[in-house]
Amino acid sequence: MTTHFISTEIALPANPLILKQEIEQTLNRQGKPLRWAITSVDEIEKKVKVEAIITR
Repeated sequence: MTTHFISTEIALPANPLILKQEIEQTLNRQGKPLRWAITSVDEIEKKVKVEAIITR
């Protein structure tokens, strides 16, 4: 098992209640997330920047 630091952008969903699900689905495609954080929100571009530590 190795850990990796990743940074990704996710489209901001119209319904903020599903944001966590969107983030977790995106991270699971790259590995198993150990922890993650939203580091910025761009309301003009409708994107969320997420940084995470994942294992592969």
